[in-house]
Amino acid sequence: MATKIATAVVPSVAPDPRKPASIAAEFRRTLDQGARLLPVGSAKHRPNSLLRLGYTPRYRIDLFETTYYLTNPRQNPDIRFFVAYVIPDARARARGEIHPRIFYKDLSLVWRSASHFVRSEHENWIGKGEARIEIIDGEEMLTSAEETTDLPLEIQTALEEINRAARRVRYDDEAVSLILRRGGDDRIAPYADFTRPRERARANPQNLIHGGRPIARFTRRNDPTSLRFVAGFEPDFSAVLEAAASRSSLYGGPLGRYRILSANGKVQYLFVSGPNHTWVAPPQATTKEISSYGVRTIDAIVPDDLCLPGFEYHFLDDSEDPPVFVSQIPPGFAGAPSSHDPRRCDATPWLHQLPVVREFQERIGRKAIAQ
Repeated sequence: MATKIATAVVPSVAPDPRKPASIAAEFRRTLDQGARLLPVGSAKHRPNSLLRLGYTPRYRIDLFETTYYLTNPRQNPDIRFFVAYVIPDARARARGEIHPRIFYKDLSLVWRSASHFVRSEHENWIGKGEARIEIIDGEEMLTSAEETTDLPLEIQTALEEINRAARRVRYDDEAVSLILRRGGDDRIAPYADFTRPRERARANPQNLIHGGRPIARFTRRNDPTSLRFVAGFEPDFSAVLEAAASRSSLYGGPLGRYRILSANGKVQYLFVSGPNHTWVAPPQATTKEISSYGVRTIDAIVPDDLCLPGFEYHFLDDSEDPPVFVSQIPPGFAGAPSSHDPRRCDATPWLHQLPVVREFQERIGRKAIAQ
């Protein structure tokens, strides 16, 4: 049977306080002592070229047994990102294995680890983790479980801190193809190096959160007020593990980010609250095992509509013939389009009727932390 994964509830971690030059020198010494870079993209045959190309890490974050090294932030036409180097555990450290990855910031303001990428004349997107079959409008469809690429909530504030401290963000349209495995146009599913650690972890039923079943549900279709949690898995608003400040022009300026434990201590939530929006990111287990992609191997499953960001896709895609209407907001709940991206509309008509969001607003408050 697969190993029982240990759990721990810990404070959010901070970046290593040493200067960037010291972190870079430490990383180079690690390579000089025999550690190997293991990119899966086009740099796999010349991995040490990554440093020659300027992808030398300048920051370090440690969580449990995992070490994350990070470059300065980069930007391409689609994403703000770090080139990251992950040493997931003591076994990888002993074997001298270092895994280059792409950590990017999703428009929900959660940092993720891309599983692969697709780029062609017809497609351009970042792989978003494990693929699952869903019934949509009566048809089976293969979709991405995007939350499987969310980086641990315990390091999200550290990533934000490093990103916000950057004086200059370099444009970079090469790193993604150097680091990530490239899929064909119809490749939704990630590759085995992403999925196998998750399969091993799930092989032991003791590792599963609520037996692998959802910990929340809507008792009535298209009714946000009907949200219910399985007893014990609801957020405990007296157990705020972290309250941190952030900013977002998309969401009108200052934001508060609150990491909150469930009543039974088995999962944790991240609430984000700004001047006009409050939403909750997908919850995470408190398990300690981290894969080579820097993410947890065990999920806490909830309905997608619980975790809509403040703005979500709702537009007519005229690139299709005939045009197709695309929406990730429940019918009848789309607000005004975002001034930053007209393809996304305000999801607060749905979000602010969720009982858990309303309780957060009553108990914690709408006001973001003072900067």
